[in-house]
Amino acid sequence: MKPYLLSTYDLSGGAARAAFRLHQALVTQGLDSRMRVSVKKSDDWRIDAPEGKVAKAVELIKPSISSALMRLQRTANTVIHSPAFLPSGLDRTINRSDADVVNIHWIWGGMISIREIGRIRKPVVLTLHDMWAFCGAEHYVNDDAHARFRSGYKRGNRLKSDGLLDLDRWVWKRKTRAWRNPMTIVCPSHWMADCVRSSKLMSNWPVHVVPNPLATSIFKPCEKRCCRQVLGLPLDVPLILFGAIGGRRDPRKGFDLLMDALGSLYSSGVFPESHCLVLGQSPPQEQPDIGYPVHWLGSLHDDWSLALVYSAADVVVVPSIQENLSNVVMESLACGTPVVGFDVGGNVDMIEHLRTGYLARPFESDDLSKGIQWVLTASNYAELSQNARDKVVREFDSKVVGEKYSRIYREAIENEGNR
Repeated sequence: MKPYLLSTYDLSGGAARAAFRLHQALVTQGLDSRMRVSVKKSDDWRIDAPEGKVAKAVELIKPSISSALMRLQRTANTVIHSPAFLPSGLDRTINRSDADVVNIHWIWGGMISIREIGRIRKPVVLTLHDMWAFCGAEHYVNDDAHARFRSGYKRGNRLKSDGLLDLDRWVWKRKTRAWRNPMTIVCPSHWMADCVRSSKLMSNWPVHVVPNPLATSIFKPCEKRCCRQVLGLPLDVPLILFGAIGGRRDPRKGFDLLMDALGSLYSSGVFPESHCLVLGQSPPQEQPDIGYPVHWLGSLHDDWSLALVYSAADVVVVPSIQENLSNVVMESLACGTPVVGFDVGGNVDMIEHLRTGYLARPFESDDLSKGIQWVLTASNYAELSQNARDKVVREFDSKVVGEKYSRIYREAIENEGNR
């Protein structure tokens, strides 16, 4: 079987890394997997990217053109938006190829247009790393009862605070016209699958829940003191890790809630010797004063270094207020480090309350603080660590996930042949 994966990046960002890991898992299984990206960072020869100065320049310019268009809309939603209107020619490339099935992942920045996706004459599987596919141009929206994706993007259900052109509605209507034949949907979390099933656009499409894969041979427990020595971290104090790329700049990541929780923990006098680790963020100009010393680790892009950091920590805190299936949670658990997070989204698919970590009440920073304290004082910490590791190996290992995707690909190919 020859799957063909599409992703804007291969290594930059959580969604890209998830797609890349799936590609690797498929290759390991013996599938002739190929991947197409706009910006390539890996040295995998099976991954194609635009070649030549002109082609590379076009890919770099596309995001700016898309952003310029989106400025014609005024919205309170500050997450990224993708109009996906620029032609790429990828539909023709795919249709001429010998690929058996196309698996579209995160395609921000004008990699392929909405219309071109609808013109692909091969079985298509959409893996939803965010909400873009069934929304307008937004990659994330509030999933409340009034969300526009549930009833359709109409003139009358736009937020009063929004203004200028309603480009979200324009993008959504283009999807309804271009995607008349249902595609197979894969959601990494049950929360995302529930959103799809309640959406106007995709409620009747086939939906599967399959997590992102993880190489548990890399992300595995290592002796904490050894990891701390390698990383130059304190050896004998509790280490509390928070990890999110650009976490302080993205309000969905809940950095302020974490600061409140840590401030409360420090004020209580519990673990005054603790240190905090921030992964994916360099030291800001104005550093938050929470009492604890903070180590800003910056962005790490290789899995071995990430595994060292997770193993060095005593607890990992993921304070996101909205989450699909966090790589940070999965990677931490694989390394045997319990995780504390809010009881939202895909967190519940990974964090088993009081077994692999702590699910705090949304969005109560005091309960988040309580969860951190619970993990750090747990008399059965070794059991928590083993539970965390076992869950990831059992449900999220690359081999397990790769086999599930292979079955979905075969089913999509068979369904296409029966049309």
